[in-house]
Amino acid sequence: MARILAVSNQKGGVGKTTTAVNLSAALAAIGQKTLLVDLDPQGNATSGVGFPRGAVERSVYDAMVTEEEPASFVIPTEFENLDLLPATRSLVGAELELVDMRDRERCLRGVLNTLRDDYDWILIDCPPSLGLLTINALVAADGVLIPLQAEYYALEGMSELIRTISMVRKRLNPDLVREGVVLTMNDTRNNLCRAVEEDAREMLGHEVFATSIPRNVRLGEAPSYGKPIVTYDNRSSGAKAYRSLALEIVGRRAGRQSAIREAS
Repeated sequence: MARILAVSNQKGGVGKTTTAVNLSAALAAIGQKTLLVDLDPQGNATSGVGFPRGAVERSVYDAMVTEEEPASFVIPTEFENLDLLPATRSLVGAELELVDMRDRERCLRGVLNTLRDDYDWILIDCPPSLGLLTINALVAADGVLIPLQAEYYALEGMSELIRTISMVRKRLNPDLVREGVVLTMNDTRNNLCRAVEEDAREMLGHEVFATSIPRNVRLGEAPSYGKPIVTYDNRSSGAKAYRSLALEIVGRRAGRQSAIREAS
């Protein structure tokens, strides 16, 4: 059964979509059956795995508001073990349309619950906001993966997301956890980046993954070719980092499951 992760940060430009796409591909590359869900109206995760704007007609939003089988909206990518539940322009007005729907916060949860037995991991690329689409992702998810850019205001920007997670746990999804924080756009040669990393690790402890994602030109180029970094340039520092992060996340899950078995 899949573990569902919402990749979320309301601050734009922190590497959220880059992480959703490349972590999904890295998990697939190590043999984990993975579904990438593009919940961002910009559709960048969809184009990042080979489907440019206009290439698909039906989206995750259609799966949320119709009674068709959710599996019929899933499309395979050219990458082994990686499927996509895409975004289209229909997501642009989705937040307004969802307002009047019954159980509006749980629409995505119903969709993904029917799919989770088919995958090891489901990753949701959330919009860069804390609106109704992101709430749907948090209600559907088991954990929240937070990309944190190594910059001065990064930690301040996390506070609103953490409050939202607490609210969702209290009212809608008591099982939701903070899966972890991944430092992105990190340059270990830069004094400011090193200071932000030290502060993050001091404040958040083990929640910060040991793996950080470096600034890497090849990571920036890959989306224009519709490819994740592990296929665009498998030897680049970005590809190595996302493979390392995938292994770390799988290892954490195995450790968590082992602890549960021992406790029972």
